[in-house]
Amino acid sequence: MGLTDNLSMDIYQLFEEGGLLVKVEKGNHIFHEGESAGDLFLIKNGSVQISKETEHGKELTFRVCGKNSIIGESSLFGPTTFHSNTAKAIINSEIIILNKNTLEMILTEQPSLMIEYLKWIQNENLKNQSLIRDLVIHGKRGALFSTLIRLSNTYGEPINEDNNHIFINLHLTNSEVANLCSTSREMINRMLNELKKLNIITFEKGYITILDLNYLKEEIACENCPATICRID
Repeated sequence: MGLTDNLSMDIYQLFEEGGLLVKVEKGNHIFHEGESAGDLFLIKNGSVQISKETEHGKELTFRVCGKNSIIGESSLFGPTTFHSNTAKAIINSEIIILNKNTLEMILTEQPSLMIEYLKWIQNENLKNQSLIRDLVIHGKRGALFSTLIRLSNTYGEPINEDNNHIFINLHLTNSEVANLCSTSREMINRMLNELKKLNIITFEKGYITILDLNYLKEEIACENCPATICRID
């Protein structure tokens, strides 16, 4: 049995047994874009934002990762690469750091773990491809709808029997939602207000509740990808 649908207990225990546990306070960075990527990081508890700064100084958020997510871009069995993104704790978090060389040694000695790790890598690639597709194909409005659906799959808590009303248990400002959609805060403000008027969502004190998930899916011709792929973490 796995901890989540995309992280097996074996991989989690690999980090627990071979890694170093550190505490990261809210607002502190775990790694910066351009730094050597010699380690991988498992979020034991907390929440971490993965972002990139454009040449014009705008911050784009790619992922908001929670408990049991693995972050970092260490290239196994090859030359050490560099982080292309920045990771920052958005609440107090606990992170397990596992060195690339240690991971390589363990995977070489345990082929079954190698298979589990390759499965995880494959799922991460599918998530990234799906996210890029939605942001490019559906335009700004579709990007928001797609992001809300992904948030519901990752942090959503159903509040009615048919699972169409979902509370997203993650505090987000309008600026943070805009960064996730690669657009401006002003445009996101306008689109969120339109959805509120249509009674599709509520947005109170930084928390979004989706009142009509089916509407969002129908508007972007949602393909109902597995929840392991249609995620924001």
